[in-house]
Amino acid sequence: MLIRLIGLVTIEPDGAPPQHLSSAQAQVAFARLLLERAGGTDRDQLAETIWPEGLPDTWASALRSLVSRVRTFVTTPQDQPGVTPLVAQGGRYILRVPQDAAVDVEVAETAVTEAAEAYAEGSYAVAQQLAAGAVSNLRGSFLPSHEGEWVNAMREQLEELRLKALETASLSSSALGDEHHALRYAEEAVRRAPFRESAYRCRMAAHTRAGNRAEALRSYQQLREVLAEELGIDPAPETEAAYLELLRTPEPRTATRSLTCLDPVLMGVFEVDHRVPVPRPCSLAEHGCVTHRMTSSPAA
Repeated sequence: MLIRLIGLVTIEPDGAPPQHLSSAQAQVAFARLLLERAGGTDRDQLAETIWPEGLPDTWASALRSLVSRVRTFVTTPQDQPGVTPLVAQGGRYILRVPQDAAVDVEVAETAVTEAAEAYAEGSYAVAQQLAAGAVSNLRGSFLPSHEGEWVNAMREQLEELRLKALETASLSSSALGDEHHALRYAEEAVRRAPFRESAYRCRMAAHTRAGNRAEALRSYQQLREVLAEELGIDPAPETEAAYLELLRTPEPRTATRSLTCLDPVLMGVFEVDHRVPVPRPCSLAEHGCVTHRMTSSPAA
């Protein structure tokens, strides 16, 4: 089972048509119940998430109605009669989903963590595949029809996760000599976070690896001007160190092109082609993401 929270909230059961949740209030209720399923969600906090501008006079009955709608949404034909996946217990709502259910944002988070670890270990091809897959899976908006403190906080977390995925994808692509993807991911990171120094460093590294030292220096100067004009600060020591390293390397570095290709499955692990049957793309086990964990050396 695949559960999407990015874009249209959807449950895709194995071997069955996707089910969509169209109500904005039901979507945000389901999202919070799903992401907090380990410990349950406080009833009052759930109500404040659904009605961030103030609770209606009949909020208790309205909440019960929304919970009932979510319960219907998550109930599957495999559930035993009288057994519900969403229960109220001690003032909290507890949602239970199958152990093999994959939640898009959780799988992406696992992939980003493993990509960073692979990059640190020098497994650049593995890092590139994992980070690129996470970037693809995080494209889209989180509950675009709803606002509020919890939703905004989740959007900030997902944006930070997306930026980390972009940076790791760029750095690992640079290490592989894949200048096209290295620049592509770095440029997107800079566009999304114009004051983020690590994104500029990725772009500097991509240009340097491609043998374009002038563009790398220009990227540094752009960052320096943006920080001075908008924030009144200088680049961090780590950025200055990267700049000084550029100055000490006057000759362009020769870019070694790699034959490494991005795996289309990981690039769009949740994109379904309805013309052909597609196996379940991923699942989470007790120790993490099974599909994304790679133990063998990838082909160069």
